[in-house]
Amino acid sequence: MEVSLTFSDLQRRELARHLFPEDGCEAVALVLCGRAAHGNRHRLLARRIEVIPYAECSVRAPDQVTWSTQRLIPLLAEAEKTGMAIVKIHGHKGFDRFSTTDDQSDKELFPSIHCWIEQNLPHGSAVLMEDGRCFGRVVDSSGRFTPFSNVTVVGDDIEIFRGSSNGHIEIPEFGRRVAQTFGQGTYDSLAKLRIGVVGCSGTGSPVVEQLARNCIGSLVLVDPDHIEFKNLNRIYNSTEADAKAGTAKVDVASRTIFAMGLGTQVETYAETLFSREVIKALSTCDVVIGCMDSVDGRFALNKLASFYMIPYLDLGVRIDSDGKGGVDQVCGSVHYVKPGGSSLLSRNLLTMEQVRVAGLRRTDPGQYMKLLEEGYIRGVPEDRPAVIQLNSLIASIAVNELLARLHPYRIDPNGDFAIVRVSVSHAIYDHEPDGLACAVISRHLGRGDVEPLLDMAELSEAVSI
Repeated sequence: MEVSLTFSDLQRRELARHLFPEDGCEAVALVLCGRAAHGNRHRLLARRIEVIPYAECSVRAPDQVTWSTQRLIPLLAEAEKTGMAIVKIHGHKGFDRFSTTDDQSDKELFPSIHCWIEQNLPHGSAVLMEDGRCFGRVVDSSGRFTPFSNVTVVGDDIEIFRGSSNGHIEIPEFGRRVAQTFGQGTYDSLAKLRIGVVGCSGTGSPVVEQLARNCIGSLVLVDPDHIEFKNLNRIYNSTEADAKAGTAKVDVASRTIFAMGLGTQVETYAETLFSREVIKALSTCDVVIGCMDSVDGRFALNKLASFYMIPYLDLGVRIDSDGKGGVDQVCGSVHYVKPGGSSLLSRNLLTMEQVRVAGLRRTDPGQYMKLLEEGYIRGVPEDRPAVIQLNSLIASIAVNELLARLHPYRIDPNGDFAIVRVSVSHAIYDHEPDGLACAVISRHLGRGDVEPLLDMAELSEAVSI
């Protein structure tokens, strides 16, 4: 099983302030973590940080700390009740591995944690370096160590610190241009990424094409729809035969990726986002990209990004026709949503009333039409016209935003590009920084697997009676 650990950049800053005090002596903190478990992947998600006050440490030296475990007891009780994990973390300056003292300490502490929380689930120990790097390991009930597959810090940048067992990948001929552009390290990172793409139609199709040609390790593709004749002008590699056969859009994308032969692995889900299996598959992704029109779908992806601490890119395109054969506006946007930051809701891209109405339209079309006719609700927007060149432009911006956060290459900081807006008709290319944390969404940060998933009743686990 691959076990990883994820922090937000703000959480790392909080830890750094405590773990690297002015007196130069060691310090320690505890992290209560949510979990995302699916297949052979298990992600630990920093939910809450409990620092151990310096005054509660009986020994504090530049290379040693002895601390009271009294603050651990209420965390153990909470972790036992909620199924969460405990991670112990301390700081190192220059020494980029666990010391023999660390080994002995972890062998004494973690069997006790497993004895208290009898769930046979991973808990871990981590080290934060002064330069921001982080590494860690699972410590089992017998005190055995298994390195984390990676530690990820998500903020305006996406920093992924791979475990020591993750060496450089041999670059095949087809990957040399990618490596020449972004370097061996970024190529390695791309080849190990797991990215979820929800929506494989107008914008999703060129996104998937570009990700695969950038040698992404694996893609999780989600779309319940099938190819129709109206799709043929904007879904890459779709054919007349696909329209006649009603081929699933995810199958067209998967077929294309495998035909490339560039090594990208694919999981396909020809079903709606509102499925337990889909949510669980997306929960273990490193990045999620939303290419959806539906308001309730975009809101659900934003919630997923917070629950599971996943950076989320939301794509939107719009063509306003004048009804006379011309157009008033051709535009699109890419929103980068970081866990714990602002949201599509706080950015006024959607409202809770729109989410409610869109959900009603999806789950109870009859009631939706009744209320619409009676004037009790306003209808959700119908499909707008779209063309391949606009879709591909917005898809390219999104993929470049992803690459910029994995390999910061532009002059201005990524924090200035939380929102990118383009108007082709008005010759506008504009960008905005992130806003204040969204009170509605950010409160779910790091909760991970809960029941029902995402606190949504329709994602409840089925119960046999």
